[in-house]
Amino acid sequence: MSGQHNYPSGYPYGAPPSQTYSSAPYGAPASGPPQPGQSSAYAPVGTPYSAPSAPHNKPPKDNPNAHGQPPAPYGAPQYYGGHPVPPPSAPYGSSPFASLVPSTFPPGTDPNVIACFQVADQDGSGLIDDKELQRALSSYNQSFSLRTVHLLMYLFTNTNTRKIGPKEFTQVFHSLQNWRAIFERFDRDRSGKIDAQELREALLSLGYSVSPVVLDLLVTKFDKSGGKNKAIEYDNFIECCLTVKGLTEKFKEKDTTYSGSATFTYESFMLTVMPFLIA
Repeated sequence: MSGQHNYPSGYPYGAPPSQTYSSAPYGAPASGPPQPGQSSAYAPVGTPYSAPSAPHNKPPKDNPNAHGQPPAPYGAPQYYGGHPVPPPSAPYGSSPFASLVPSTFPPGTDPNVIACFQVADQDGSGLIDDKELQRALSSYNQSFSLRTVHLLMYLFTNTNTRKIGPKEFTQVFHSLQNWRAIFERFDRDRSGKIDAQELREALLSLGYSVSPVVLDLLVTKFDKSGGKNKAIEYDNFIECCLTVKGLTEKFKEKDTTYSGSATFTYESFMLTVMPFLIA
């Protein structure tokens, strides 16, 4: 681990190596003084959350809450004309519980990778489960907790079915090789751990730039000492990378202009975050 370092005051979040967000930290206000009607540069002044709206002379018939009934729970279906409005349809494969599509090994796959998968796939189904993947990775001196294995399976299949096919297994295998090489590159003192500054540099090399506040949260979360050592080991480094990678990619699906801002419905937000909590 290296010594303590001072972080720069502004660097982007989650930017790809060849393209970054603004130079200011993600979520920071734009340059210049607040505009009239704003309490700060972040958002215009509005009515307090859940504040009553202006009264109507006649309750509209289309609003089921306009007749003295309590408001619907947050996230409940909206109504129009007395009928529930269905949520917008999600694109195919966006559900974390969708079925895994069968796959095959990409052309030119290393025979050792194929053999490793076939040993794990004892029933010849073409799919391996979480415990089989955990054993397969252990045969290559890559021992991970089931939580880390679950995150691997989710990010490379986009489902929580906890099954993985040949194509996804190959992607997992090569990604882990890349991440191990990055970990060893920044573990300069060969302690088997990397500190906060080394973690920041490692994430930057993967194309993910986080603020000092987020970096400190990551180190505290993935430090096996509960934040006392301010350093993380290889297996937790992989879980950290998976978390940053997964959340960033999900966010970027909504942030199509790379502006650093995105809008989520309540449902899509829950479906984005929950897989990382229940892995």
